[in-house]
Amino acid sequence: MKIIAVTACPTGIAHTYMAADCLRKEAQKRHISLKVETQGAMGIENPLTSNDIAQSDVVLIASDVEVEQADRFTNRKVLHASIEEVLTSVGSVLERCLTV
Repeated sequence: MKIIAVTACPTGIAHTYMAADCLRKEAQKRHISLKVETQGAMGIENPLTSNDIAQSDVVLIASDVEVEQADRFTNRKVLHASIEEVLTSVGSVLERCLTV
């Protein structure tokens, strides 16, 4: 299973990066391939490539705001979760990704 994710929060500072770290740690524990793009105050960091998107099984949008360049994920399986849900229940969010 290969998951790609975008994290973003309204201010684009702490929670964007905290959610990305939670996802990375949990994915590593579960031996899930994961790449996370953050969209924060510094703009897009660790951008997902067209190859990343094409090879993904599911796209996780962990955001409380509209993400930039969302049209990249047209025709992909997309799961939406709030930043709070990722921070408080990251395991269940990844479980949902596995069943999409």
